[in-house]
Amino acid sequence: MKKVLLSLLICGIFFSCNTKEEADLMVVNARVYTVNDDFHVAEAFAVRDGKFLAVGTTADLLEKYESVETIDADGKAVYPGLIDAHAHFFGLGTTLQHVDLTETTSFEEVVNRITEFQKEKNAEFIVGRGWDQNDWEVKEFPVKDTLDILFPTTPVAITRIDGHALLANQAALDAAGITINTPAEGGEIEVKNGKLTGILIDNPMALVENAIPATSLEDQTTALLDAQKEVFQYGLTTVNDAGLDRQVIELIDSLHQTGELDVRIYSMISNTKENLDYYLEKEPLKTEKLNVGSVKFYADGALGSRGAALKEPYSDKHNHYGALLSSVADFKETATRIAKTDYQMNTHAIGDSANMVVLKTYDSLLEGREDRRWRVEHSQVIDQEDFKYFSKNIIPSVQPTHATSDMYWAGDRLGEEREKGAYAYKKLLDQADIIALGTDFPVEKVSPFLTFYAAVARKDLENCPDGGYMKEQTLSREEALKGMTIWAAYSNFEEEEKGSIEEGKFADFVILERDIMEIPESELPDVEVNATYLDGKKVY
Repeated sequence: MKKVLLSLLICGIFFSCNTKEEADLMVVNARVYTVNDDFHVAEAFAVRDGKFLAVGTTADLLEKYESVETIDADGKAVYPGLIDAHAHFFGLGTTLQHVDLTETTSFEEVVNRITEFQKEKNAEFIVGRGWDQNDWEVKEFPVKDTLDILFPTTPVAITRIDGHALLANQAALDAAGITINTPAEGGEIEVKNGKLTGILIDNPMALVENAIPATSLEDQTTALLDAQKEVFQYGLTTVNDAGLDRQVIELIDSLHQTGELDVRIYSMISNTKENLDYYLEKEPLKTEKLNVGSVKFYADGALGSRGAALKEPYSDKHNHYGALLSSVADFKETATRIAKTDYQMNTHAIGDSANMVVLKTYDSLLEGREDRRWRVEHSQVIDQEDFKYFSKNIIPSVQPTHATSDMYWAGDRLGEEREKGAYAYKKLLDQADIIALGTDFPVEKVSPFLTFYAAVARKDLENCPDGGYMKEQTLSREEALKGMTIWAAYSNFEEEEKGSIEEGKFADFVILERDIMEIPESELPDVEVNATYLDGKKVY
């Protein structure tokens, strides 16, 4: 009897030592940038129920786990799912349905694209986006005359690349009820020689935008799904949408619930009375794929259209300061209202005057109130004396490709001395100890590898300028990666669930064909995604 019991005990020990835990997925033989506190590089990880189960060496994990699926990465680099800290996800989807005017080199090319689009679509109201007069030989705003001739009865509204200036033909102006006597608060309705040019800057753009026929629910759904397809191919698993209305937020939530939409969305609520009256009376909405806990406010316009609010006049336009889009009193009233809730406030601020108003207001309202994590979107031109306000509670959220897009003319707008406080990402990081990185797509291209390249090289795609634009403001590769992962997650209050490859977090990760931490910087823009995983499931 004792021999039988001993045999059973030995068998039990042998069986228990050879029983492996089950996993849904294992990735082995990889170079895994965990982006944990130690920035540890591992070899393998296991996934179960959509979350990281264990991270370690290939040998240890193969010994401990058996998996339904095992991926041999063959030495490829693996990163946490990338996060775009500031973009326009829904805007990208709708833009894909309109005239693409990006990278046009003249207004003539803009007109040609509109003409070709209309031949195919026969739209009742032509909408487009992407032109930038700074890329043309004649660097002046266009006028509507040609569009009036070609489309006398069809409204045309085409938005500048930054979304802060719009050209409308006469039919569109008529549809919006705009005349030379229409008031223009928080922007400009351009008039020359007593006539409308068709150019609208900032707030008046809404008059035309409100005249555009509403898109159907079907078209909105298509836009969201098209945008998802676009971002997954670049390794993005979370996108911060910088300004959405309630109806689109609810559509996103419903598509998440039905499983049609998978990408995680951190949604900033657009600052309208209707939106704020609805949401601020409720607790923030948080699911595994949707985070509705912040309000997006526009302090000023864009530097490219001279709508950014500056303390001193533009260097290339006499006595022009840009403009705040709301009064200081209105901004402070909204900020005070938000401060009484659990919502974040995320404010678009480009010019040094706008940033000063935002930073001082944030500082006064958040005094003694830790971990509110209010964000300054763009933090683009900062007076040297105002950097002191940034911290882990007042977070800079920036887009590195703006620096390399604007560097050709930013000095003309700002002057040499003021330019020293512009696009100052390293100084912002040193002050705040954190920086969140995004693209602002479709203002810039979707690719996060262009974000990474612009942050660490400060050069354009032609490898210019030598040494990089304001080279002292470059980020290290480790800092740039953190800005696109764990720091972006922190700025969303989501660092406990994403942003690094660690046990218990969502199994969002991307496998790249080449290692962005090692390859020459000139090769960074051409990096391709091998595969994108969300919840441990392949989505690209």
